Order: sequence, then structure tokens, then C-alpha cells
Amino acid sequence: IRTGDIEEVGDDTHLTFFEMLGNWSLGDYFKPEAIDWSYEFLTDKKWLGLPVEKLAISCFAGDKDAPQDNESAELWQKLGIPQERVTFLGKEDNWWGPAGQTGPCGPDTEMFYWIGSEPAPVVFDPADKRWFEIWNDVFMQYDKQLTESGKNKMVDKDWDGSFSTEDFIFKQLKQRNVDTGMGLERTLVALNGLRSVYETDLFAPIMDKVKNILPTIDVKSQRIISDHIKASVFLLSDGVEPSNKDRGYILRRLIRRAVARANMKDIDFDSQKLKLIAQIVLENYKDIYQEFKQEDKRSDILNKLSLETRKFRATIEKGFKEFEKGTDPFILFTSYGFPIELTQEIAAEKGVEIDLGKFNKDMKKHQELSRTASAGQFKGGLADNSEIITRLHTVTHLMNAALRQVLGEHVWQKGSNITAERTRFDFTHPEKMTEEQKSKVEELVNGWIGRDLTVKKEVMPVVEAKKLNGIGVFGEKYADTVSVYTVIDSKTGEVVSREFCGGPHVEHTGVIGQFKILKEEAVAAGIRHHCGYRLSRQSGF
Repeated sequence: IRTGDIEEVGDDTHLTFFEMLGNWSLGDYFKPEAIDWSYEFLTDKKWLGLPVEKLAISCFAGDKDAPQDNESAELWQKLGIPQERVTFLGKEDNWWGPAGQTGPCGPDTEMFYWIGSEPAPVVFDPADKRWFEIWNDVFMQYDKQLTESGKNKMVDKDWDGSFSTEDFIFKQLKQRNVDTGMGLERTLVALNGLRSVYETDLFAPIMDKVKNILPTIDVKSQRIISDHIKASVFLLSDGVEPSNKDRGYILRRLIRRAVARANMKDIDFDSQKLKLIAQIVLENYKDIYQEFKQEDKRSDILNKLSLETRKFRATIEKGFKEFEKGTDPFILFTSYGFPIELTQEIAAEKGVEIDLGKFNKDMKKHQELSRTASAGQFKGGLADNSEIITRLHTVTHLMNAALRQVLGEHVWQKGSNITAERTRFDFTHPEKMTEEQKSKVEELVNGWIGRDLTVKKEVMPVVEAKKLNGIGVFGEKYADTVSVYTVIDSKTGEVVSREFCGGPHVEHTGVIGQFKILKEEAVAAGIRHHCGYRLSRQSGF
């Protein structure tokens, strides 16, 4: 899985999921042998048998860190590649690594195949997309190390985390290694005289199903949906779960992009339609990946895809409507759970420019409101400042208001703790709540959520805030100036909740989802707590 080029997916060559062929050497052979064998495998009739006149090569152009890789270029030319078909490119194109800031790295040489309908031009122009990269030989011969200036930065308590070129030096490795990678799908394009990886038999059945379900969709969207659903199937097969972290976020992002792309063309694209496409992926690969034949494995993959799609559908429908209204991308993200990447893509489709700088600035300010106070806990009892916790934070205010309405104004908040799994709320009350009281609190909170009330923030002197009857945490000391969050019906002017709070909160209660009290118990004399959770969430989670 590779998402570094995710914006390029949908052209003739780029995929997020692909199968890689390769060979490597750890301290054994190096450039002469690797290049000779690569050429043999590409051109010899007993292997791929590709015509030499359709091949071109790129090598490292050199810079202040390492010299131009003339050795590789000369080796290719000796084998029969014309000088005009060998070009030199910079680090961005012909250099690998290191994986981190320091470590093994080195130049690489890339092999290209001409897929144009006319004869290949005499001179190789890597900017011409008809030259199709199919193989890459990486020569790890350098060790990128920190210089004294770089080492000094890392122990400087005021260091901002950035490095300059003077902070590194490239030294020759004692053991030189080779690592090569050949894209299976791209190789099939060359062998079968095709123009795109999406025309191969690894993709054609999936593409056909997408076209069948979405007959009016454009080719680029067909490709993106096919690729992303295929990649999602394999990630789920490997045990990755949709989440907001690491591999889980990659999976979630792929599913979201597929669903969003489909819904841009077909408002009725739902989890059942996505499952039909995923089933083709499973069928297409079941003879190679035996686990795809297992009914329980297939069901697990399809059910998880379906669940994630259903969760995101509510978000995307609301997000599309808000986007059409011209809602700020930051509000789309924080209040409606609409990812900035999707906002950017939709904007690009419609020729609208997004101010990413403003979004990042707003996000930074948003995060600072919830910066940790101590021991990893956020102010206000938040475990972090993610979207789901922001929504649970707002529902805590609604619960506080409902408790005061049902039990009486003796109820004060004594504390709270909010994680992605639940919100816990400590409050003053002398006795156990009845089932009727708990049901009434749930009814009030869910009613306010269903009315999609506005959540408004104001900054004012604490004296003025108290005049507005703003509620605070019992025993809490406040600064001279406070933020006040008000939950209000903008149509009638009815104020449901008004509290002193540092945030963050949603902009509208309608994005929260359904609320349920899971348990209520005493934690100290006169203090009880609720543990609540949303049963369904109108978000991407």
C-alpha cells in the first residue's frame, strides 16, 4: 500500500495497492551484476522479451552530497541502451532513503517502457507520460549521518525540530546493498501492449462492476473507486481496522475517498453497492490469496466495509450540502466531520480554491484551546481533541443542562472525563436517579440534538458572563476573561445551555448522534456520575 501519490491515482500508472516483484543483495553483488540481470530479464526471450527499442533509463544526476552516477549510465549503454535514451535526474526522482533522518541510502536507476501507439522517440523525455516506469534498482552505498551541528541541535532545548543541509554528511557504506522493485501491474501493461494499469486483468473485472453500478461516472472516478476499494479489501484482510491513527486512518481515508467520489456522481451510492464491488475483488484474487475463499473472512471484510460506509454516508451528505452553501472548510471538518482532503478534492472538481493556510491556522488555534494541562489530560477532562471527543464534549454540556432541568438547580458539575469510547460526567446529587429521571434526561438531550441547535462561542469578562447566568464547574477558579459556549435555538432564541468552557465544541448539535446513559452510580458522598455513549453517530466514525 502506498498513499504518497494518492492524488495521482486515476491516471494510467498510479495505484495505492499494487504487487511488487523484486530481488536484493546484502553485501554480495552490486551495480554491474544488478544492471546486467535487470537488462537480461527485461529483454531476453526466455524471460519478458521486451523490445530494446522501447526501453529508456534514468540515473542519479548528482549533487553536493553524492556524485553523478556515471557508472550505472555506462553499464546500461554497454548493454545496448543508446546514450540518447539515458538521462540524469535529481534526488526527487533517482535517490532512495534514508527511511528516517539518517541511515542507509543511495542512488537508483529506473527503467521505462514506451506505451505510445507510435514508435518511441529517439531521445528519452521523462516528462512524456507515455514512458512508463516499470522497474527500479536501488543502490544503497551511502550512510547519511549527523554532523556536529546536527547533533548539537538535537540536544538544544530550544530547537524547533528543523535541519539544514549542513547538519548532515554522506559517507560510503562498508557493505553495499541492492534492492529492486518491479510493479506487477505495470509489467503486465508492457507485456500485453496496454496503455493503463486499469486495463489489466487484475483491474478489468472491478472496473466493469463500477461502470455497471455507476454508468454515468467518468473514467478517472471509475479508476479511483476501483483502486481504493481494492486496497481497502486487502488492508481489512491483513487485520487493519478503520480508525484515526496510522494504518487505520489510511484505510478509513481510502474508504471515504471511494464513497465520496461515488456520491459526487450518484447520491444513492450506499454500502450495498460498495459491497458488490468488493465482492469482485475477492473473486478476482481468491485463487492467489486463499483466505479470500474462506466464507468467514469474506463476510468479515464485507461487513466492515459496509459499516464504515454507512457511518460516513451521513457525514458526506451533510458535508456536500454545507459545501454548496459555502461553509468554511474548518467548520466542515470540526462540526460535520468532513475531511479537509475531501473538501479540497470537491473544490478542485468545481474549480474552487481552498485557503489551506487559513485552515491550518484555524486548526492550530483549535488545538491550542485543548492543549494538555497535565499528565496527558486535556482541560475540561478531554482525552484528546479529536472530532469524536469534540462532539462528546458538547453532549456533556447538554447532559448538564438536562440534569439541572430534571433534578433541580442543585446539580453542579464536579468534573468530567471524555475519551473516544464514552463521556463520564460527575455531578452533585444526593440520591440515585430513577429510571424515569434517566429516561427524561436522555429524551431532553436527544431532542436538543435532533433540533440541530446552534453552538455559539463568546469571549467576555467573567463578571459579565456570570450576569448571563453562565454555568461553570463547581469550585473552579476562572480567569478575568472567559469563553462562554451557548447552545441556542437560532429560530426561537431559546437558550438550552450556557457554560464557561475552553472548548472545543461542534457548531451544530445535529452532528452529535444519539445519546444513551450507560450507567449512573455514586463516587462519593453527594456526588454521582453518569457514563454515557452515543449509540449512532452522524459522522465518519
